[in-house]
Amino acid sequence: MKTETCPLCKNRDTTPFSKSENRDYFYCSNCDLVFVPTEYFISQKEEKEKYDQHQNSTDNQGYQDFLNKLLIPLCSHLPSQALGLDFGSGPGPTLSIMMEELGYKMDIYDYFYHNDPKVFENSYDFITTTEVIEHLHNPYEEILKLWACLKPGGILGIMTAFRPSDESFKGWYYKRDLTHVRFFTEASFNWLSDKLNAEIFVPQSNVVILKKRD
Repeated sequence: MKTETCPLCKNRDTTPFSKSENRDYFYCSNCDLVFVPTEYFISQKEEKEKYDQHQNSTDNQGYQDFLNKLLIPLCSHLPSQALGLDFGSGPGPTLSIMMEELGYKMDIYDYFYHNDPKVFENSYDFITTTEVIEHLHNPYEEILKLWACLKPGGILGIMTAFRPSDESFKGWYYKRDLTHVRFFTEASFNWLSDKLNAEIFVPQSNVVILKKRD
């Protein structure tokens, strides 16, 4: 039986989970991740073309309301004038502007639109990743890179749609986006928090806050 190495915990004993959108999905029982094998990744050109279609901006109140699901609980963990990085800010940075309006200082990074690797030489009070982690081909390595940029006591705020139950997965809208290749649950983030020795807070579904211990 075909197997694939889990891109999060590196477990090699994964199992076929589902098949749709002309691609396979595998399941890791160690960290509860469902993932798409590399052979089904679309090209970087196709990926950017999809991102270019995003209409997110500070003029979109609905999008701001969506981001507030992370922003509001995140701010309760931050000192005033904290320095943050919005990782995966997209073609229309929005969360960083919302944070700046609240008095926080922000840098942004995006592989396609704001690719400035110098930000990873800095130390941050907090880092945000909103609707990003599901796109990452190497999520554990990317998270470790971000984690290394956090000061002791720093916060990593994550938004991504939590994978539904096995019965609902086949019809789940979120996996139809071919740029989405990693699907997490709260259990996946519990595994990650243990690995990072982090405190974890889940203020609501699809939102995770990981705090780096002092």
